[in-house]
Amino acid sequence: MRFGSRATLTALPLVVSLLVLPGASTRLSASDEIRLQLADLLFAEARYAESVDAYRSASASSSVPMRVRALSGMVRSLLRIAEFEPALRTASELRKLRPEDPHVLSLYGDAVWSTGLFQEAEDAYRAAVARGPETARARHGMARSLLGRGRLEEATDEALAALGLAPEEAEYHFTLSTIYERRRRFDDAAQAMADYVSLLPEVEVSDRAAWARAQVRFLRSFEGKRPFEIEKPNELHVVPFRLERDKVIVAGRINGGRTIDFIVDTGAEQTVLSLPVARQSGVVPVTYLRSAGVGEVGVRGLQAGRMDSLQIGTLKVKNVTCLIKNPPLAGLPTRESEGFSPLALGLSMIIDYEKRQIIIGKHLPDEAFDTELPLRMHRLAMVSGTLNGERPVSFVVDTGGEVISISQSSAGGLEWDPDQRRIPLKVYGSSGWDPDAFLLPGVNLQFQQIRFSNIPVVVLNLRTPSVLLGFQVGGIVGHKFLSKYRVAIDLERSVVRLKTL
Repeated sequence: MRFGSRATLTALPLVVSLLVLPGASTRLSASDEIRLQLADLLFAEARYAESVDAYRSASASSSVPMRVRALSGMVRSLLRIAEFEPALRTASELRKLRPEDPHVLSLYGDAVWSTGLFQEAEDAYRAAVARGPETARARHGMARSLLGRGRLEEATDEALAALGLAPEEAEYHFTLSTIYERRRRFDDAAQAMADYVSLLPEVEVSDRAAWARAQVRFLRSFEGKRPFEIEKPNELHVVPFRLERDKVIVAGRINGGRTIDFIVDTGAEQTVLSLPVARQSGVVPVTYLRSAGVGEVGVRGLQAGRMDSLQIGTLKVKNVTCLIKNPPLAGLPTRESEGFSPLALGLSMIIDYEKRQIIIGKHLPDEAFDTELPLRMHRLAMVSGTLNGERPVSFVVDTGGEVISISQSSAGGLEWDPDQRRIPLKVYGSSGWDPDAFLLPGVNLQFQQIRFSNIPVVVLNLRTPSVLLGFQVGGIVGHKFLSKYRVAIDLERSVVRLKTL
């Protein structure tokens, strides 16, 4: 049975207001319970936007336990529809009611995580685990945090602990699949993703489940092969590059074919090929996977395939996943190019703009740097920065990007003169043109002791990639920022190090 939430909820307050009789508090409690049951039903049917309204109505209860239940459901619903900042506001209100409750702390951690404040989220998860080790959501939160820090075995243990406590939670299976994929255990990753699909609400089968099934097919296509098999895995590889139009370009070969140019692009999750190059190199697509980036196309289905071999300089890797830009985008000023990221291979890197070389390897050499930023690898390399001295946001470290940019949501949280001139820009990214892009002057940006004062930044619509990633991307730092430094992105130590040139 399905209910229309708005009609039901507008009637309930009238009923409650008429019950000024002996036993009214009992009837009030019963009315609150009915509201919560309706909200829970809407949530179970994946009608998350409607369940937000229902939980909000139920949160007006005078009963603290009822309010806690209602606000908890509201946070979960808001996160499901990627309303990250409202979720954090609601979770903060919830935490005031039950500051020591491990379930409340876990939900608060989820909301904080969704805004890109990963260390603050981990602190909340650790506090929740300390108070209630049996709290499944807290253990799942720790799994995601440890995954982002590259502590994969510990992340696996936490994810399995969460599933032992709540095996019916689809999201936990998804996280476990992601961890197994990072560990190159593709068979286990495929099974965990299949378990995720089986637990999705029926209403979501046509959308989320379809993409997840495609991921299962892709992972299982590696059966009998060792993904990302690196020849001489413990060696360092020094690769020269050239700089063209603020793009770092290296030479490489696919499947032993001719030499082609790759843009070194740490803003890409996988090696990316144009359709002509994929065909010429004999890369056969397996299925379609979801991708998202800057541009009005938003979520973009791209073909996924496997390269038998990839060679960049002296680095040789077998059985490498890749995305093929098919269907290609039309109307762009340049052709879609090939992209390569050592991070996608699970390798660390040093990029030296002065010497025009990249050092790639599992273990980077010890050397002195001026600045060290904590790194969180949540599909993309993320570091924390501060806007205008007060707003912390997470930035993608993107060697394929050209400028310093912030998201519309980050810009909306800043205090600035509404009469301040905003200069419209024509910006295109991996998902086409961004018609809403503009240049915002007078922004202060800080990464620990590195400060940029009163600079112009590009404001982009990063809503779609944020939804796909599951957290709010605050901005992107590209060539304009990175080229001033010798940059080390160290997955082993989970840091980004910068040394002024």
